[in-house]
Amino acid sequence: MNSLIPFNRPFIAGKELHYIAQAVTLGNISGDGEFARRCTSIMEERFGIKKILLTPSCTAALELSAMLLDIQPGDEVIMPSYTFVSTANAFVRVGAVPVFVDIRPDTLNLDARLVELAITEKTKAIVPVHYAGVSCEMDLILTLAEKYDLKVIEDAAQGVNAQYNQKYLGSLGQLGCFSFHETKNFICGEGGALCLNSEELIDRAHIIRDKGTNRQAFFQGQVDKYTWCDIGSSFVLSELNCAFLYAQLEMFDEINQRRKEIFDYYQHSLLPLEKNQQLRLPCVPEDCLSNHHMFYILLPNKTLRDGLLNHLKQLQIHAVFHFVPLHSSPMGKTWGYQHGDLPVTEQAADCLLRLPFFYEITTEEQQRVVDEIHKFLQLSLQKVNSEKQVFQVADIRNVE
Repeated sequence: MNSLIPFNRPFIAGKELHYIAQAVTLGNISGDGEFARRCTSIMEERFGIKKILLTPSCTAALELSAMLLDIQPGDEVIMPSYTFVSTANAFVRVGAVPVFVDIRPDTLNLDARLVELAITEKTKAIVPVHYAGVSCEMDLILTLAEKYDLKVIEDAAQGVNAQYNQKYLGSLGQLGCFSFHETKNFICGEGGALCLNSEELIDRAHIIRDKGTNRQAFFQGQVDKYTWCDIGSSFVLSELNCAFLYAQLEMFDEINQRRKEIFDYYQHSLLPLEKNQQLRLPCVPEDCLSNHHMFYILLPNKTLRDGLLNHLKQLQIHAVFHFVPLHSSPMGKTWGYQHGDLPVTEQAADCLLRLPFFYEITTEEQQRVVDEIHKFLQLSLQKVNSEKQVFQVADIRNVE
C-alpha cells in the first residue's frame, strides 16, 4: 500500500524547542518578551519596515488594521474574491462593505487594471492579496491609492520574504499583514504580524493591540500607570510562539533555499505537460521575487481537476483545491454577487490544484506526485483522442 504524502507537515528547522525552554526559564511566556523583541528586530531590519507588531494570527493583524484605520459602517474596501475569508471578515465585522474585483489570469492576483473602476466616493481602502507569494502590481495600486486618497493594507499572509521591485512585501502599503500559520513558509503554529510603514500609526497600533490600553507606554516608563485609552482587543502573540518563530526566522535563507528547491523540482518535472498544453504552471513576473510559498497547477477544466484530485487521493497523495471565491459564498451573495460576475476568479477556483509542499518533503515523494500527474493526464489525453476518433467515424457513417 502507498505511504501517505500529506499536503503539509509542520517542521522544526533549528533551535525551536531550545528557545521555548529558554522562554520559560526567562519567566515570561505571555507575550512581548525577549523572543518577541528578537523576532520583530530581525524582520524590521531585513524587510525595511518601520515597526512590526506580532499578533496571534494574520486574521488578528487584519482586524487590527481595520480598527486602526477607523473603517466605518458603509465604507467600501476593495479586495479580490479569490482569498481567504479573513481578508473580508476583518472589515465586514466593523460594518464595511467588501467590493470584490476580479484577478489576473497569469498571477491570480488582484487585477490592478480593474481597481479604478471599482472606486467610489465610499471607498476607504484597497487590500491587495499577494497570492502564492507573488506580488500584486503594487506600483499601479499605490498610484491609484494616492490619486483617490485611499489606504493600502497588504494581505501578505502568503508573502513573507517575497519581493516586488526589490522591496519586501509588507513594506509597500501603509500597513501589511503576515501569517506564521503552520502551512506558511515560516511557522509557529498560529501567529501573525502587523507591519506599520506610517510613523503616525505606530502609537495607536500599540494601544489597540494591547486591549485599548497604554500599557506599552507604561513599560517604557512614559507614564506611571496604564489605563483604558481606546477601543482595542487582545492582539498579542504568546512568547512561546515567538520563541518557536525566532528559531525559524534565524534560518530565513536556509528555509527559503529549501522551498526554492521544492518549487523548482515541480516546475522542471511538470514543464513538459505545460508545453503540451495539458496544464498551466505558476507565473512569476520579472518584477517579482517569489518566496515559493506553494506550488499549484491549473487544469483545463473542473472535471479534469476533480478527476486528478480524486486520483491522487486514492493513492494517498493529499493535493487540495484552494479558495472558494468569496463572492460566490453565502455571505458574498448577501451583497448581490452572482455566478459569472468575476469570470477569471471562478475559472481559477474550478481549475486550480495545490500539490504537497512542505520543508521535509523528499525528492522521492515529489517524484511520486509528478509521476501520478503524468499518468493521469496521459490516460485522459488518450481517452479524449479515442472519443474524437469515435466521433469522426460516426460522422462519416452519417454522411454515407
